[in-house]
Order: sequence, then C-alpha cells, then structure tokens
Amino acid sequence: MISSPEGDGVAPDAEREASIPSDAERAPPPAEAAEPAGSPSAPAASRDEPVALSAPVESAEPGPDPERLRARFGRPFEAGDVIFREGEPGTEAYLLEEGRVRLIKKVRGAERSLMVLKPGDLFGESALLGGAARSSTAIALSRGVALALDQGTLQNLVERNPAVAMRIIKQLVGRLRDAEDQIEIMMLTDTQSKVVNALLKLAQQSRATGGAASNGASFAISPMELSTRVGLDVDTVKRAVQQLREGQYLRVADERLEIPDIEALRRLFGLLGLKDEIRGEQ
Repeated sequence: MISSPEGDGVAPDAEREASIPSDAERAPPPAEAAEPAGSPSAPAASRDEPVALSAPVESAEPGPDPERLRARFGRPFEAGDVIFREGEPGTEAYLLEEGRVRLIKKVRGAERSLMVLKPGDLFGESALLGGAARSSTAIALSRGVALALDQGTLQNLVERNPAVAMRIIKQLVGRLRDAEDQIEIMMLTDTQSKVVNALLKLAQQSRATGGAASNGASFAISPMELSTRVGLDVDTVKRAVQQLREGQYLRVADERLEIPDIEALRRLFGLLGLKDEIRGEQ
C-alpha cells in the first residue's frame, strides 16, 4: 500500500536535484532544480532493456492488455509518497508505469540512495520470494503509477509471455552487473577516481548499445543518479564533473554527458590510480 510520508519518520523524497549545466551556458552552475516528473533520461544504474508490459509481445499467446492491467493493478502515487518501507513484509512486486521512484536504505542510521527508477523498471521483487521483508524503502520522486503484482500474477505473465520473461531476466542481470560495478567503485578511495570509473563504465555500456560515435560516447544521467552510482553526495559529484569539464575530458549538452575521447579519460583514470598509490606509500 502506498502511504503518505507525513509523520512516518521518513523524509519525503520529492527531492530537488541539481542538473549539470550545459557547456553553452556562461553563467556559474545554477542552484538545484526539481527533478522533472517522468523524465525519460537513462537511469544511474543503466539497464540493458527495461521491462515494459505495454510493449508488443512476440509469442503465440496474446499479449497483456495495458489498460486492463492498469485498471486492475495500478497504484497511483504522488511525489513524496512512501510506496513501501524497509523492514515491512512484502507480498507484491511493482512495475513502474509512470514517474520516478528512488530506493533508499538505512546504513548506520543514515539514508543511502540505491538507485533511481524510471518507467519500465521492476522493483520490490524480492518480496515474491515468500516471507521476505522489504530490503529498502521506495519513495516517489514525482507523481506516477506503478502496477502492483503478486506472485501468482507475475508468474502468469512470465509463463504466458516469453518476451516479458526475457526482459525481466535482462533487467535483473543488468542490476547484478551494476551492483558489481558499484562494489568496484566503492573500493576506490579517491573521489575523482570514483567518478571517472563510473563514467568509463557508462561510456562502455553506451557504446555497446550503439549510443556512441567515433572514439567517444554520449549518454543521459542526472547528478542524483551519478551520485548514487559512486556513493557520494550530489554536490561532490558536481564538483568532480566540473573539474573534468575544465580538463576537457567531457562536455554537457542537451542534458547529456559527452565524452569526446574515452581513451583520454581512461589514461586519466590510470594516472589517478598511480597518484593514489604514491600517496599510500608515503
């Protein structure tokens, strides 16, 4: 059940997020602006292909009717609503149809971002294991709708629609890859190294999906999503990105990050690692 955050001890998370200003702008970076509702930008934790039950399904079985699914299973929410809370018993997974949702987890009393979800993402699926408690808290960043699917409903969709099953598998595999990447990033001690490493991985994924030209790459990611990937606060990430812009390792245009030369950024990462090793020996 989606609940309002008022008086429940969890801060509403219609959080204002700073956008990285375009290189065409001459003024200093602006103050943080509200995250646009239902933004179509790519996620911090990039996915191979989002789960989308409304997409055409190539199988002998008729595809699910999006309107019927929404009418029966749709759960609307407003910005700041708590969709579910860490520690609660869970019986339903959620498929995000509209809006944006942030997953957070308490670590030693502090709230840490896990990921920012976008339409097509499946979340809360661990509750379908049976008797499992929620491992994180889901807070809406904007108005939207999610489909609440119990174990039987999700199993029926997967069995009747192989394309849906494959999309779910791809998303879970992508999430595992992202978790491994985050572990690698967390092992780095230098702030700039964390950001550069994350950007290199995003660039590689962009090139793998055809979103690159020549020896560069271009992808959309918000400051909040990047901060979630590297485990740093948004302001620290913005400063690191600005330093990379000043060094001409990346550009910002049309709400996208552009890396003109991936090899140059990779060499920088190597130099940062060498610098860290020298510092550790002193």
